[in-house]
Amino acid sequence: MGDHFLDADIRDWSPSTWRSKPIKQAVKYEDQAGFGRAIQQLERLPPLVTPQEIVKLKNSLREVALGNAFLLQGGDCAELFDYCEQGMIESKVKLLLQMSLVLVYGAKKKVVRIARTAGQYAKPRSSPVETINGITMPSFRGDILNSYEPTPEARKPDPSRLVEAYFHSAATLNYLRAAISSGLADMHSPLDWGLGHVLDPIVKDKYQKIVHTITEWLEMMQTIGVSTGGGLETVELFTSHEGLLLEYEQPLTRLCKHPPNVLPTTSNPQSPRLNGHLLPSCSFPSFGYYNTSTHFLWIGDRTRQLTHAHVEFFRGLSNPIGVKVGPTMPASDLAPLLDILNPYREIGKITLITRYGCDKIATHLPSHIEAVKQSGHIVVWQCDPMHGNGRNADITSATTEKSSPPTTTTIKTRHFTDILSELQQALQIHKAHSSYLGGVHLELTGDAVTECVGGAGGLKEEDLSLNYTTFCDPRLNEKQALELAFLVAGFYRGDGGGTEL
Repeated sequence: MGDHFLDADIRDWSPSTWRSKPIKQAVKYEDQAGFGRAIQQLERLPPLVTPQEIVKLKNSLREVALGNAFLLQGGDCAELFDYCEQGMIESKVKLLLQMSLVLVYGAKKKVVRIARTAGQYAKPRSSPVETINGITMPSFRGDILNSYEPTPEARKPDPSRLVEAYFHSAATLNYLRAAISSGLADMHSPLDWGLGHVLDPIVKDKYQKIVHTITEWLEMMQTIGVSTGGGLETVELFTSHEGLLLEYEQPLTRLCKHPPNVLPTTSNPQSPRLNGHLLPSCSFPSFGYYNTSTHFLWIGDRTRQLTHAHVEFFRGLSNPIGVKVGPTMPASDLAPLLDILNPYREIGKITLITRYGCDKIATHLPSHIEAVKQSGHIVVWQCDPMHGNGRNADITSATTEKSSPPTTTTIKTRHFTDILSELQQALQIHKAHSSYLGGVHLELTGDAVTECVGGAGGLKEEDLSLNYTTFCDPRLNEKQALELAFLVAGFYRGDGGGTEL
């Protein structure tokens, strides 16, 4: 492949150049022979997603960046291989669909849906080791790396899990596509809008009115015949995961010819353009490197160093990409980071996923918004109100022996009021700075878990042990997630966004 086919900015790049850079969250495989075999197998396996699908998402995210659409991204904190199961997949799809309908009602914009699924198998950890029952062992870092079983042997990184992750992702994607095309996401099908968990009668009445409006709208669309080709029988659902384990992402990154009509609209007024598009003869290449493990990858808050391996790997990708932005991100780093990751200044190629915590957002978000404005980049701003709002809760439970005292266990949780507070502040700060908050990024599940405190169901800390199933971070359950969508819809419709809660 001649260099003239490739962007000048990545002619010194390949999917493996990240190996020459320092790296955070590094992995060491003792079984190097097994690791080599796994990589060779991944290199031979077909792509999980196609450039055409990736570009379709990129074009949709451009509309989000321009304020014409809203991005809903959600799913498990980290998937287990066991989550590759029909019921769990369907419940997540239906929940995202319901939330998106509420957001369409509120924001009066198209909603772009991205699930944290079919690849979210790796998790960063603050420490490489942990002590369980007095034994120090490697931390659990996700099913793609090691086992949750608390033994030193099970916690060793196992290269065969790389291939297992591929096939579980493939199976999840296969069922997602088949189920959606078969009518799982048909908006005319009855949806469970049960609001029996809502304790406050005023709030319940408010939500029921929204549900009634949405249901009437869907019934009207069906009555007037929009159901025959109007696009309501199915939805677009894209997949995403954190691009943490570069050993997995590299062999699934392939050089592909760009699909037709994908020349990006640039936010740089100095770039030569024709009808709003960069001229092909200037610098835009015919081919690009697409990460085919998923449609959308993001860089975590722990791995976004400008000169490190993850930024080096991501800078060569044609996918739309996200960057987690926390309170430790200097505003002065944003412009250089965007220049590295998005040299063409494609509108909406980069999603900045802010995650400060409800007590820190007012300190950091304004300066970050202004830094991006001054850079000239047009990004998607997305609020992650989950990761900065972790708390610990002490759960006391009785022992089986009557003579033994109760035991106390400390578990992670999040308070619904903190999540809502950060989201409300983000909406207000963006509005005050003439910026557009284009989306939310949530850890959620379609199951009735008890992991986050609060919400209209009144979940308390003593209730957490009822169905606390996460092996990583706590997730919103299906009722809490839907309620958050109601509250965001309320903000966009001008009724205060549920501040009375």
